[in-house]
Amino acid sequence: MNIRPDESRTHSPKTKGIMKLLSIIIPVYNEEKRLDKTFSAISSLMLPRELKLKEIIFVNDGSTDKTTSLISRFIKTSKHPISLISYSQNKGKGYAVKIGMMNTASDYSLLCDADMSTPFSELKQFIPFIKQNADVVIGTRKNGKSTVIVHQPWLRENMGKIFTYFTKTILRINITDFTCGFKLFSEKAVEVIFPKSIINRWGYDAEILYIASKENLQIQERHVIWSNEKLSHVNILTAVPNTLFEIGTILYIHSVQPSIRKMLAANILSLQNSRFTQRITSLF
Repeated sequence: MNIRPDESRTHSPKTKGIMKLLSIIIPVYNEEKRLDKTFSAISSLMLPRELKLKEIIFVNDGSTDKTTSLISRFIKTSKHPISLISYSQNKGKGYAVKIGMMNTASDYSLLCDADMSTPFSELKQFIPFIKQNADVVIGTRKNGKSTVIVHQPWLRENMGKIFTYFTKTILRINITDFTCGFKLFSEKAVEVIFPKSIINRWGYDAEILYIASKENLQIQERHVIWSNEKLSHVNILTAVPNTLFEIGTILYIHSVQPSIRKMLAANILSLQNSRFTQRITSLF
């Protein structure tokens, strides 16, 4: 696995004026049929003048097709700084996202899907928030202002709405779209969120936003252009129940468990103080 060690992670150099350095993270798993679209988008990439591309990082999550060789070949011909992190065992998209983010060193890091459902040009929608030094900016398809060019099938779209409702209710986060694959994280947000994330599969979106909320990071939503990709790997009938289970895990790991630890620590401290007081009293 070609991964830069976490301990060597360096802070991004200060850029002049408003210009910010940008890393782009693209997790991939058996994407050979749609990488042409990915490569085309990268080749024609034009960032807003407020952003400067530092790197593009592909994270290969144990692909078994030609994904690795196709990306390696593209890297050799691309004009952009691109690297590939690859490992043999499929661990889940959440794991791939975490590995990619932990290997960035930019002012902002963009997470986007290989299918380019939201084009890079939508980064211009995030610029006002970047100027305000927002911690997390996420694209949304569900606030009534987005442009959905190709909708998901009826079942998948409505199951997604049910998932969003339960996630908002259980985790108590006022977000309209957890799973849009177009999310921007500041350097501070990357350092706060991803060392704590543990969900490797489809519930990772909810987890990273829940951690951001718990850590009082500023989260902004912005409507984006989005188009459904028919070659999605997601089986909605299994993904939604599994993800709802993961939401329960998120709540337990990041809220219930810390509360239990604090309570136990307080009780132990109280018991220790009580014994100390008894010993002092016995001396007199």
